[in-house]
Amino acid sequence: MHPVVFNDTLEQVLNLIGTFVFAVSGALLAVRKNYDIVGMAVLAVITAIGGGVIRDLVIGAVPPAAFTDPIYLWLPLVATALTYFAHGQINRLNVSVLVFDAAGLAVFCIAGTAKALNYGLGSVSAAALGVVTAVGGGIIRDVLAREEPSVLSAKSEVYAIPAILGSAIVVFIPHLPVDNSLAAGFTAILVFTLRLLALRFGWKAPQAWRTTDKPNS
Repeated sequence: MHPVVFNDTLEQVLNLIGTFVFAVSGALLAVRKNYDIVGMAVLAVITAIGGGVIRDLVIGAVPPAAFTDPIYLWLPLVATALTYFAHGQINRLNVSVLVFDAAGLAVFCIAGTAKALNYGLGSVSAAALGVVTAVGGGIIRDVLAREEPSVLSAKSEVYAIPAILGSAIVVFIPHLPVDNSLAAGFTAILVFTLRLLALRFGWKAPQAWRTTDKPNS
């Protein structure tokens, strides 16, 4: 029996929120790429469950929750349907994809870390899996859509760093004299806000130093 560090209800709520908002980001990207409704559904499902499936396989929670609880497949399909009919009301699709992606990043880094802690992983391993949960689905989505994944692009504003910070905070929450649910909520808001600020002000992660070779005289 694994020690319960975070309340099961909190973990479930975070997973459901993350699943829905990530699914919307996948469906919106499909609209931007002019995919049909099947392509929208594929990107929505992959974005929503990709990171969580990787996490569950690593910690031995098999079959992954995405395949044992129908809601994790129904939510992306509902998100696809809503996006199919409502995307015309959304101006600036690029911005919408990034906002929903930021929301999914914030929620999934917390949910992933919490589940890893509940399965007895150490702090560093749990935080690492939280980041994988947060960025995994987005990476698969971007690869399938032939986009350079944000987490790998030097042109992209900081993406993984807010998730790393959020996951790191989560591993300390059980040791703090605060309500876990409240602290997790504030952490999600922090990660979401940092990602949006990075998009707004163009914050980028530092790159390796480069030297320019001088021509021989």
